[in-house]
Amino acid sequence: MVILGVIVVGGLVVVIGLIGLLIGIYNQLVRLAARYKNAFAQIEVQLKRRYDLIPNLVETAKGYMKHEKETLENVIQARNTAMGAMKAASASPGEPGAMKGLVGAESNLTGALGRLNVVMEAYPDLKASQNMMQLSEELTSTENKVSFARQGYNDAVTTFNVKRQSFPANIVAGMFGYGENAELLEFDDSEAIKEAPKVSF
Repeated sequence: MVILGVIVVGGLVVVIGLIGLLIGIYNQLVRLAARYKNAFAQIEVQLKRRYDLIPNLVETAKGYMKHEKETLENVIQARNTAMGAMKAASASPGEPGAMKGLVGAESNLTGALGRLNVVMEAYPDLKASQNMMQLSEELTSTENKVSFARQGYNDAVTTFNVKRQSFPANIVAGMFGYGENAELLEFDDSEAIKEAPKVSF
């Protein structure tokens, strides 16, 4: 009878220990997921700032570049597409499709800004504009902040993914909806975001 009592108590201790382990792993996955989602929110703040600067840049250039309407419209269209992709990504940070959509849209926007810069080279008065120089400086600063925030996000995603793939966390992750890796935010051309599009004067 005593042996049976010891076995029952021992079994209860093991079950309680396993439940405690599951709860601990689940809570850690929740914290790590919240961390990378918060890190994405920091990217979102900087991208919104970038998107807000672009219409000012185009408006300033418009006064000087009367015959470059298509180039200016392409920049605004790329900016609007990138804003839509960023909103989709912010609704589900780490989701592979949303991250890939954002990467593609940002790549197109960077390309459009690069083409705008090439065209602006032909307008010395625009290059000398105080307003354009200030916008260029703000855009460069914002691009640096985007790069920094992206690194923080990728670090948080990597930490989450490593934990999610580790045993026994991988079992708990599958049971509670954390079965997939979060997607890193890696731009095709890493220099496209690390450095501002060359709107230099």
